[in-house]
This record gives sequence, structure tokens and C-alpha cells, in this order.
Amino acid sequence: MFSGFPVAALDFYEDLEADNSKPYWAAHKAVYDDCVRGPMLALLGELEDEFGPGKVFRPYRDVRFSKEKIPYKTHQGGYVATGPGVGFYVEINAAGLRIAGGFYHGSSAQLAALRSAIDDERRGARLDTLVRRLTRTGYEIGGDRLKTRPRGFSADHPRIELLRHRALHAGRTDVSPPWLDSTRTLDEVRDAWRAFRPLVQWLTAATAI
Repeated sequence: MFSGFPVAALDFYEDLEADNSKPYWAAHKAVYDDCVRGPMLALLGELEDEFGPGKVFRPYRDVRFSKEKIPYKTHQGGYVATGPGVGFYVEINAAGLRIAGGFYHGSSAQLAALRSAIDDERRGARLDTLVRRLTRTGYEIGGDRLKTRPRGFSADHPRIELLRHRALHAGRTDVSPPWLDSTRTLDEVRDAWRAFRPLVQWLTAATAI
């Protein structure tokens, strides 16, 4: 049963940011297992019946092609996929809790399909409504975007800001919330994911190829 993320999880990542090394990791592996990975698995398990099976990302960074050679991620993410590159996300880090959902990455064919759906008058208008509704209720809309208009679309397109997105997701960050170490965290994640569901469903359908 999920009972919350202990405050020690935030302390673990704060210290990891200061000393991202194998000796630190080895000395605090039990804290990671008990206060980070274990609760994340339990949280995803509680949400599985409604949202589907989730996965916990590996804590190790792939440094083969990175200039940044630190070996460990300074956050722990959990994810429920609804399609390639689309799904629900939750993350614990030194600051607190991040809850999100949307389209994170995809192939060029998926991106083309997404833009085609945004361009469509009916489907695009539906997405615009969903995004505006989430913004009004306090969620942030993010995702990598082009600085200019995508090729083939007019700069005065009514949904040009949406068309610029190469990734599109909604989310919020709760900084050191007082309820983090309680079962209320489950309610907060569940309620946010329910709010994101129409957007996630739209993006799942739009990027299915």
C-alpha cells in the first residue's frame, strides 16, 4: 500500500545533486530503495486499475553521448504509457513532486500526424479547448517548441502556437507539499491524471500511426 514519499526522498536527491558519485550512491542505496523506488512502485500499483500498468525509470544516466558525465539522475520518474511517446507521468525530486501527462517524444511521422490533427478544424478546435481548460484550472502547458512556424503552415494559422509544439504536455510542480509523506499524494496524482486524461486521449489518437 502506498503511504506517501518520506521527506528523506527529497533529502536524498538534494544530497545527490551535491555529490553525484558512485560512493554516495552506494552509501545511500537503501534510502533510494526504501524512500524513492519503493513508494513510486506502490503509487503506480495503486493507480494501475484505472490508468494501466506503469514503469519506473532507471536511476542511471546514459552518459555515452553526453557531455555531462554524472552517473545518476537527480529525479525518479514513473510513467504510464497510452501510446508511443504519450502517457501519464509523475516524478519525485529534491524540490518536491511533478505530475504531468501528454506527448513527450515521437517519430517524424508521429509529429506530422500531430500537426495534421491540429490543423484539422474540428480536431484542432477540440485540442485548443482542452488546452485552454487546463490552463484555466492552473496547469502549465509545456513541451519543446519551434521558434518559428513549422514548414507548410501559415504564420497566421489560428492554432499556430499549438502547431509549433514538437512535444505537448500539461503538468504542475508541487514544491515540498506538506502532504507528500501521506496518502493524499495518491489522491493528488490521481486527480491530476484524471484532469489530463482528455488531453492524453486526444494526443494518443492523434499520434497513432
